[in-house]
Amino acid sequence: MTTNDAMNRSRAPAFRCARLPRWTFAIGLAAAVIGSRPASATEHIKVGVLLTAGSGPIFVAKEKKYFDAEGLDVEFVTFDAGQPVAVATVAGDIDFGTAGVTSALYTLAAEGQLRIIAGSTMDVPGFPAGGIVVSNQAYAAGLDSLEKLAGHSTALTQVGSTYHYAFAMVAAKNGVDIKTMRTMPLQSLANDAAAVVGGQADTTMLTSTIILPLVKSNRMKLLAWAGEQVRWQVALIWTSAKTANERPAMIKHFLSAVRRGAHEVAKAFVGPDGKKFNGPNADEIAAIVAKYVHLSPEQTKVAMGYTDPDLRIDEQDVARQIAWYRSQGMIKGDFGVDRVVDKRYAVPLPVK
Repeated sequence: MTTNDAMNRSRAPAFRCARLPRWTFAIGLAAAVIGSRPASATEHIKVGVLLTAGSGPIFVAKEKKYFDAEGLDVEFVTFDAGQPVAVATVAGDIDFGTAGVTSALYTLAAEGQLRIIAGSTMDVPGFPAGGIVVSNQAYAAGLDSLEKLAGHSTALTQVGSTYHYAFAMVAAKNGVDIKTMRTMPLQSLANDAAAVVGGQADTTMLTSTIILPLVKSNRMKLLAWAGEQVRWQVALIWTSAKTANERPAMIKHFLSAVRRGAHEVAKAFVGPDGKKFNGPNADEIAAIVAKYVHLSPEQTKVAMGYTDPDLRIDEQDVARQIAWYRSQGMIKGDFGVDRVVDKRYAVPLPVK
């Protein structure tokens, strides 16, 4: 009791209370104590990510405490390929996933187990997100252009993976059917890189964060950045159907924080003309992302891909992806974008 409380009580008129049972007083005291405890300020969630520059907006949101501002305590769960992220979301091991598109993602979404709620990295000219690389041995033997890919081996994480689709698109643009190549599913990007470095695979497609140090150390050769060949939606953000239906407020808080991170990344690396540049906050953002992707800040600046600041989805390319995976027998059923993208949360890019 403060001095003022004591003075006010002494001035109050005297009155007599009815005698209450002791248990009534105990309940009242307990209620007062419980009521005085502050409510939990944060909700703990798990987010599945790949340690690539494409996850930059989420890393920035974490480091700049944008998740904290939305009442979320975010724990990252790291993966080395996209398909396991989708599976982990369905299993309930993570609340959100962000990684490359895969046949597994679209299959699970079409079955009603997953919902795509936002876009992430896109492969566009000037923003190297992923590239086609070859082994030094294959390069020396003449595999020095995309037109010569036919008949060679290519490492993949899994059949139906993100880069399976992208590699096929790049090859087709250069007159090569990926079916004329020998595919080697090796389960992870690290394994793909090791196979090319060791000469077990002639070629593969890797993220820029993996490519840059290996090319710099002359352990493989870069044939082309995929975004210079084809424009496509590399990665998306998703959650389980249960979470999408039962926790809309939490999802909106999550996306609000990630969008703030995406705007920071865009301010750092996307010029007014849409081309890549280093803005006034580029050093700060590169340093944040570098901590997660294990590159130098300067390498990270080069590796940063393009993410729409508002996390909009290129639904035209999503439709192309679904059609390609179906044509390869990797997904079944007649469904389109509306079956897999949750319009309660997702925003499409304007159709050009």
